[in-house]
Amino acid sequence: MKVLQAIVAMLGLALASPGWGADDGPKKEFEWSDVGNTPYRAARLDPRMLYTLFVPRNYDEYGTKEYWLIVVVHGTERDAAGYRSRYARFAEEHDAIVLAPLFAANTQASNDLENYKLIDFQNTRYDLVLLSMVDEIAAKYRLRDERFLLFGFSGGGHFAHRFYYLHPHRLLGVSIGAPGVVTLLDDQSDWWIGVRDVLPRFGVKMNLPAMRKVPVQMVIGAEDNKPHPGTIDKSSAYWMGEGVQGADFNAAGNSRVARMVNLKRSFEAAGIKVRHDIVPGAGHESEKLDAQVQDFFGKILERAGKAR
Repeated sequence: MKVLQAIVAMLGLALASPGWGADDGPKKEFEWSDVGNTPYRAARLDPRMLYTLFVPRNYDEYGTKEYWLIVVVHGTERDAAGYRSRYARFAEEHDAIVLAPLFAANTQASNDLENYKLIDFQNTRYDLVLLSMVDEIAAKYRLRDERFLLFGFSGGGHFAHRFYYLHPHRLLGVSIGAPGVVTLLDDQSDWWIGVRDVLPRFGVKMNLPAMRKVPVQMVIGAEDNKPHPGTIDKSSAYWMGEGVQGADFNAAGNSRVARMVNLKRSFEAAGIKVRHDIVPGAGHESEKLDAQVQDFFGKILERAGKAR
């Protein structure tokens, strides 16, 4: 009995202690973890997906300065924190917050590494998950614009150009880094090969005038020129059915460099201007493209700042 009384007494003390429901007056909204490199947090729309931020250390919870938002999307390896950290110095210099989503694998199927790249995968809309993350950030931090800069490399390059097709009005600029498979602006083929069925599939109408207003960069290493080693069969996320023309990893070119050239031609045929950076001496290496991406983003932010 004495043991039970002791347990009850301890619980009573704990419940009355700070952090266990006691009224300690107004709570400070920000914690130490809300600036600098933040911990991963679950997206409210879909807690299977996580994100981490870099918030400049001069961010003042009670200040008035507003910040740009830069979204950097990982490749298949899903090193979101690595991408975030590589853009931290640039963010400090340009008063920007970096958002690095982590689109986890194995959320719908074993080893579903391709999921986010296709935007819509087994009833998960990865574009809407990202937009929900942006909304969470906008509710907490002072952002200068509802539009943001978007960079993705490899698998993130898949995501970036397809997101751009659906939501150009949310982008200050987009940098498409070395995607393995591209979706051309082909209105004679269905997604993922082309864009013929975008409206019924996504409930979004392609808006070419809005797309033409978004600065676009395509960036790739000059040595990123190996053919895709795989084939598309029924086990692949890219399977389109029997005999679908263009449903082949190398259909738009026999290397990432060649596929990017054809993607650029597709954009230019639609009246979209493209800055095309081919980095000498670089293979399929995201960090070797950072200087070109950050130069591209810096020029956009400089123009946007002058326009305000």
